[in-house]
Amino acid sequence: MLRAMSALSSSEVHLTSCMTKVYASIGSNIEPTVNIQMCITALRARYGTVDLSPVYETLAVGFVGAAFYNLVVGFTTDEEAHAVAQFFRTLERESGRDLHHAKFAPRTLDVDLLLYGDQVLDEAHLKIPRGEILEYAFVLRPLAELCPMGRHPVLGETFQDLWQTFQGEKQGLKPVLGLEL
Repeated sequence: MLRAMSALSSSEVHLTSCMTKVYASIGSNIEPTVNIQMCITALRARYGTVDLSPVYETLAVGFVGAAFYNLVVGFTTDEEAHAVAQFFRTLERESGRDLHHAKFAPRTLDVDLLLYGDQVLDEAHLKIPRGEILEYAFVLRPLAELCPMGRHPVLGETFQDLWQTFQGEKQGLKPVLGLEL
């Protein structure tokens, strides 16, 4: 077997990596244009092509504060889900976010891993698909616009159908026009 492998020239050996489609939500209500642009730039530098949903302005949820800008991004990667999530935490820290603040508080940057292919994880620090997909219009609507025929890995329904039947509060989603990302 070893002789057979060593007889192959390097041009005959092809190593392939498995690329996974990833979707993430991005939000900010502290200098949102600056922080979201920084995040998109970092994602493009690391992952290449990044697909963007429209950006929506939404009221703060769970606290009184400035409105948020929210969007969903999609890209492919050969990194494991935990590495992607760790990179997101790094981006949040680099934006000046204190990761020990309350869940419902102003944020320089909030980047959450929504989907990692069709993988389902239920771990203490990483849950995929992320529950917010079904809870918040500011997550589901941009996801449905970016990936309408994609399917929720647990429910099996398309994101377009989930958005059309969404029963939650629409949270006053307003498109942000003229924002160049």
